[in-house]
Amino acid sequence: MSAIWSGLPILLAPVSFFSIAPEVDIEAMRVSDTSGAFDHVPYYQYDSAKKLALPMECALVGIELTDDAVDLPSFRHPTRAAYVLGPEMGHLSQAMQDQCAHIIKIPMKFCVNVGVAGALVMYDRMLSMGRFAERPVRAGGPLEVLAPTQNGLRRKLRSRKKF
Repeated sequence: MSAIWSGLPILLAPVSFFSIAPEVDIEAMRVSDTSGAFDHVPYYQYDSAKKLALPMECALVGIELTDDAVDLPSFRHPTRAAYVLGPEMGHLSQAMQDQCAHIIKIPMKFCVNVGVAGALVMYDRMLSMGRFAERPVRAGGPLEVLAPTQNGLRRKLRSRKKF
């Protein structure tokens, strides 16, 4: 993804993607896109940050290295969120940052490319939204597994200890 979107502000969402004033020729990208992403994932393009239209109750989350940005491991992801990243070798414009409900950063000593940054944030979101069991205190796999009950809800079961 980073090779395709280099130099382009992009907004990531689970079922669609957006660009705002892209610096690359989108039509040329469609021709060279061997995965057919434009045929499978809805794409929206906006001329400016002010024209960005999000679904109802969707929070815009900017990913940027700023002094007041929240470290990703300390951030609680909104249930309905759209994530915006700046271009490779660049940053989110101030106009875009002003529209964000939250600004987060990946706590590293160096910058990662836009594709890696997007993947890290989406992975953190998936983990933090409760799809998996909590991490154990000791090294190794989870101590508890979630099992379905008769009414379809999950309940915690203690796994057997391995000696």
